Amino acid sequence: MKHVVILSLLATALAAHAQAVPPAVAKARDLAALPQGWLALDKSALRLVDAAGAERATLPVRGRQVDVRSAGGASLAIVIDANAERVIPVRADGRAGTLAALPPLPETGFGIEAACLYRDAQQLTYAFLAGKDGQAEQWLLDGDAPRRVRRLALPPHVQACRVDDATGTLYVAEEGMGVWAYRADAEGAPARRAVALAPPFGKLADGAQALAVVPGGVVAADGKGRLHAWRRTGNGWTAAAVAGQRTEGLATDAAGGLLARDDTAWRGVPLALKAVAPAAPLPVVMPRAQTEPVARAGDAADDPAIWRHPADPAASRVLGTNKKQGLLVYDLQGRQRQLLETGRLNNVDVRQDVAFGAERFDLALATQRDDNLMVLFTIAADGTVAEAARLPTELDEIYGACVYRPAGGGLDAFVNDKDGRYLHYRIARADGKFTARVVRRFRTASQPEGCVADEASGQLFVGEERRGLWVTSAEAGREARLAMVLPAGGVLQADVEGVGIYRSAARSYVVVSSQGNDSYVVLDAAAPYRVRGAFRIGVNVADGIDGASETDGLEVTSADLGGPYGRGMLVVQDGYKRMPDGPQNFKLVAWDDIARALGLD
Repeated sequence: MKHVVILSLLATALAAHAQAVPPAVAKARDLAALPQGWLALDKSALRLVDAAGAERATLPVRGRQVDVRSAGGASLAIVIDANAERVIPVRADGRAGTLAALPPLPETGFGIEAACLYRDAQQLTYAFLAGKDGQAEQWLLDGDAPRRVRRLALPPHVQACRVDDATGTLYVAEEGMGVWAYRADAEGAPARRAVALAPPFGKLADGAQALAVVPGGVVAADGKGRLHAWRRTGNGWTAAAVAGQRTEGLATDAAGGLLARDDTAWRGVPLALKAVAPAAPLPVVMPRAQTEPVARAGDAADDPAIWRHPADPAASRVLGTNKKQGLLVYDLQGRQRQLLETGRLNNVDVRQDVAFGAERFDLALATQRDDNLMVLFTIAADGTVAEAARLPTELDEIYGACVYRPAGGGLDAFVNDKDGRYLHYRIARADGKFTARVVRRFRTASQPEGCVADEASGQLFVGEERRGLWVTSAEAGREARLAMVLPAGGVLQADVEGVGIYRSAARSYVVVSSQGNDSYVVLDAAAPYRVRGAFRIGVNVADGIDGASETDGLEVTSADLGGPYGRGMLVVQDGYKRMPDGPQNFKLVAWDDIARALGLD
């Protein structure tokens, strides 16, 4: 009797799924669910069918593979035009019963075997296009016209692709090999993992030929038409029970239920997977501008600094290091104004109106890794930067640096080594020359880099890449006893990189680059160092500026720099320049936008 009940429940579930597929779309080659119906693709057309099974609109196309994203009653679909080998975006309105083809995406130069959509946490929609030979591209579909975000390499002989928006995972079915998972977000380092492979590496016969993303996991049909399902468990996948034979296509209904197509029709397939609630996305702040890319490819740009023009804030400058070349100077529109080829510079910091007796200077100090020394630069009243001195250090692998103006005048520099050593230098001036001597030593247990000195409080904040953010005294006469402010592992994800201070009359904040999850943490600059929130830097569609990720260095100021930067600016290094692909650069963000996103004073 128990088995009869189970079979009855199974039959009921199958019937329920079958009823969700109207006879009008049962024989479609590919299928995508809309909130008020279906998109059905056959050999000659894409058809819009309502929930009752009535055909409402037709778009003639010899197409293959349809995917769709819906929000607020509007739906955007893509279909591959098999004759032109181009992807056509389509506006679908289930209520009005209309289909409207948009201009096709530009030619890729390769035959398109698979295409799929992705909607990110910023609610921007992208299309992935995959070729037979492994070439692939990602396009942003929002804005006045589509933009190619990046080129990427996928496996050869891709049969299908689908994206799980909740986890930002691009799944790819490779003929003869299996199912792969990629990072869908263009920002950050590319990553690939195997979900399931063909023998002798796994049990997926003849690789994979169809895919569907379902709540809590992913489903594939292998090369012999058998169904396989996997439950997403953290960063991995666990096989889940699913039954099915002779499967040629996969889709989901509007509720996420699994649909499979054999050589006769679509059918519902019971699947016991449960969606895991995704973590709440961080607020997204858009950059207002970006600098021209650095002149070297690879990991080159590293750390910025900001110089404020004494008379004309709009004529201020952003300094940025190129680890393969030297120091770059940009205006606030991101245009390069100077390049000083001073060697492999890593970190740079600026202090203005530094007093050496009767002399006053605006100075920048950078660490130079070729010779393990500090390079000191002067900044003229018009923003012109010039090398002033090269100051040797005792370090073997000089790395990070920051500077501090002690009350008695002069300039202090904190420079560190990859082995954790910190040297506190006092920079003086005599007989028209700059000199440096060590006045204090301390160390972190592992590799540090970013640091910032707060002259208002006399504190020095130190980032230890794998462990977190520390604080100690910036004064040469005080013991350098490190106290943990914010450990890595929670809102702050290793590597802990750039550190800056936003100083205002009302309150001061520390801003830290949380490189491990491509975000930026804001906390009070005074004990108990309350965390005020974290944010990401997203895509500015209107101005064609990509987001920021894997940030090394950053700098922030509360100075009025004019225009959108009236309450200050954050500048961050961008580890991956997209839209289009190119060498690294720096992104400029208005502090007002950050304060609004995090509800700051």
